[in-house]
Amino acid sequence: MKTQVSKRRNRGLTFIEVLVVIFVLAILVAMLLPANHGGHRKWAAWRISCVSNLKQIGMAYRIWGGDNNGNYPMSVSVTNGGVMEILNQNPWMTYLVMSNELSTPKILFCPADTVHFPTTSFSAGFSAQNISYFIGLNADETNPQMLLSGDDNFAIGGVPVKSGRLDLAANMPVTWTAARHHFAGNVAVADGSVQQMSNSGLTNWLHQTGLATNRLAIP
Repeated sequence: MKTQVSKRRNRGLTFIEVLVVIFVLAILVAMLLPANHGGHRKWAAWRISCVSNLKQIGMAYRIWGGDNNGNYPMSVSVTNGGVMEILNQNPWMTYLVMSNELSTPKILFCPADTVHFPTTSFSAGFSAQNISYFIGLNADETNPQMLLSGDDNFAIGGVPVKSGRLDLAANMPVTWTAARHHFAGNVAVADGSVQQMSNSGLTNWLHQTGLATNRLAIP
């Protein structure tokens, strides 16, 4: 008995079939691109808004300092309208004493922040829950590289930091978390500018301040 051998041969895609595949892939890409671009635009808008907030905060510090012999609230006694003695317990009150200069607490909230929430009033329940930005305890006008304010979503050795005092040595493994600006952050410095920093940029900046330890307060 003879075994039948199939005369069918494997064949490749015809030119028409290749065109159909390319057409289908093009449609899928076109469907996905608007969603991706929309997400990028949203994140970019949030970052621009965050930078604007920090520029206004930096200006508020300078105005407040101009009325207090060049000193910021962190180095002024409570009896003289500052927060020096209560920083460790209530760092968020630094912004409260500058309420006149800040005008609205909405600028203390980063729109990419999913932990805190904005408020429109300094008098109705304003607290640390309305603040996205750290306070630079060493900041003053004499050193333009000092950290003044900025995104407070830090991690040390991969562990997110909590509210309270944060002492950053120049060699400490500090990074931004992915929570707001995709492992990057915005920082207002004492010269009035706002810097957009990557993780490596943050580490480099800690060396530029000239301090062995940069002291920050996380609301």
